[in-house]
Amino acid sequence: MSAEQNPTPEAESAGPAGPRPGRLIAAAALTALEGLALVVGGAWMLVEGFVGDPDDRRSAVTGGITLIVLALLPLLATRGLLGRRGWSRGPAVITQIMALPVAYNLLQADSVAIPAGIALGVVAIAALVLLVNAATTQALGIKGPGRTQEPGK
Repeated sequence: MSAEQNPTPEAESAGPAGPRPGRLIAAAALTALEGLALVVGGAWMLVEGFVGDPDDRRSAVTGGITLIVLALLPLLATRGLLGRRGWSRGPAVITQIMALPVAYNLLQADSVAIPAGIALGVVAIAALVLLVNAATTQALGIKGPGRTQEPGK
């Protein structure tokens, strides 16, 4: 077998050559924004749990730790998107799908959470559109179902 038919792991992880499409960068930026928001929210809950006067200290600390751990998914996906790794689209899409019910619940609140729900919903939908865009898919080296490598490539 030739090297073209059996690529090395370094060649597979490098992603396609050329500049990153703007849509890929925008999707990575939105995913990073969500990850950073989870870190900030988790840190706020932890601080509130330790030094504030929460109704339930254990729940505040547990919630804060959970948010910080959940932030790893979009932050790792962002790194993969910027590195043009094909695997990164899955976690990024999962992050957006998980954000939609959260946005809906925020919209049901009778408080200042409504603008946050609108913002989260807009970011999640925009990121989903960017992640399934053909330019993004091609930049990540993802082939559609049933598509095989063309002869001669």
